[in-house]
Amino acid sequence: MAFRLDDGSRPARSALPSLPKTPTGIVGLDEITNGGLPTGRTTLICGSAGAGKTLFGIEFLVRGATQHGEPGVFFAFEETADELAKNVASLGFNLGQLAAKNLLSIDHILIDRSEIQETGEYSLDGLFVRLGAAIDGIGARRVVIDTPETLFAGFENQAILRSELARLFRWLKTKGVTAIVTGERGEGTLTRNGLEEYVSDCVIQLDHQVHDQISTRRLRIVKYRGSTHGTNDYPFLINEGGISVLPITSLGLYYEVSTERVSTGIAALDDMLDGKGYFRGSSVMISGGAGTGKTSMAASFADATCRRKEKCLYVALEESTSQIRRNMRSIGIDLERWTRKGLLAFSAERPTVFGLEMHLITIHKLIEEFQPSALIIDPISSLLSTGSPAEVKAMMVRLLDFLKTRQITAILTSLTPAELREDQQIGVSSLIDTWLQVRDMEAAGERNRAMYIIKSRGMRHSKQVREFQISDNGIQLLEMYSGPTRVVAGPGFGAAPGNGTAPSNGRGNRPRPRAGGRRTP
Repeated sequence: MAFRLDDGSRPARSALPSLPKTPTGIVGLDEITNGGLPTGRTTLICGSAGAGKTLFGIEFLVRGATQHGEPGVFFAFEETADELAKNVASLGFNLGQLAAKNLLSIDHILIDRSEIQETGEYSLDGLFVRLGAAIDGIGARRVVIDTPETLFAGFENQAILRSELARLFRWLKTKGVTAIVTGERGEGTLTRNGLEEYVSDCVIQLDHQVHDQISTRRLRIVKYRGSTHGTNDYPFLINEGGISVLPITSLGLYYEVSTERVSTGIAALDDMLDGKGYFRGSSVMISGGAGTGKTSMAASFADATCRRKEKCLYVALEESTSQIRRNMRSIGIDLERWTRKGLLAFSAERPTVFGLEMHLITIHKLIEEFQPSALIIDPISSLLSTGSPAEVKAMMVRLLDFLKTRQITAILTSLTPAELREDQQIGVSSLIDTWLQVRDMEAAGERNRAMYIIKSRGMRHSKQVREFQISDNGIQLLEMYSGPTRVVAGPGFGAAPGNGTAPSNGRGNRPRPRAGGRRTP
């Protein structure tokens, strides 16, 4: 697939003819293959035991039948039709129902390797007859042959073996079907025989890796004749909905942006952001030390989102759902009512439950199911227990790419140790549109919370350092924060020109309320 510049904002497809493709129906795979598998050709799915090869083939047939009305044939050499039906029933695939509608045919060929003897000429003509009858019987457009290397057990003549495999693939082309052949990984080769990968038009490798006791499934397109395709290792997930493949990033930075503004949930903070709040679909990071109010600010945004009758997804990585609800009730934010109304959904998991890619895929699936307009991840810094800073940053690039294409406003909190200045752990600040820093300020024997805006792209914003208090009425921003001898602030909106400081009380301190709400004399 070639691209040319259209209007400077998005890619336009070339008018050159493209290879006909058959959609797999597998979430994410059709994106990285630019449309699906090559129509009328054979694709090899290879990998070690338990990688998901058989499930891949089954889902290809089921999606073809249910979404495109294309009948399919599954030829198995290791599992019977009943075993296959039971194994995939937990994924919601009813093979018996599809078979009753003549949309699926499953044929099991039992081969006992102990009974195989090599004698005379070797030919797959018998397989062609049986497979041809199954294809013609239901008018199949899709075919899966699961682990055909079983046919060659104990066969050592590589020349005839290669010739028969090539003949099988040519025969499938003459039938006009889009076929998948699965193969077990060999030692140093993609398959046991090391031949199927050379005669296939498309080769997809599945892998199941375990690092630091955390497992990750990955998919890679090794080759695809006649078509461009994604070349990275792509994480994929197998769950109750089948297979989901997660592209590394979007195909390009061609998503639309919004000029609409959404409230932060804190009126004074809206004022600091040009009086209107965040841009819809922007990414916001709230960083600071422990106990500085990051979660409270995120919950205020969730509350404001639900008040607009929009959905918000809250991904908690350190606290349980009930704990967050209880804690927020103490500052006057009732999140439980929004959950009851279906406007707020929580996902609470420890970061070490699975790897970064699985966290990313899980968030993708939650977004697909819940369709929120806002996402909160609290905190992203805890993901460092699962991967290195570079790996966490790579994950965040992929996530923010996805969110921007969906116009989903993202609030990310990040714990910043006191010895580090701002964002020196993960290094995602360059990806963020609006960055708020919250920290503790100690002065005159008193510990206070302060907040300031480091950056906010595309809008005027205050440069003031604002003290804020958290009470049973939520978060209230006070006047500009002042130190013991001078005002620690820049000019804000409406500030008098000059040195940018606000009027003092004559002792270098800006009057501010104490805990009881009274101002200093």
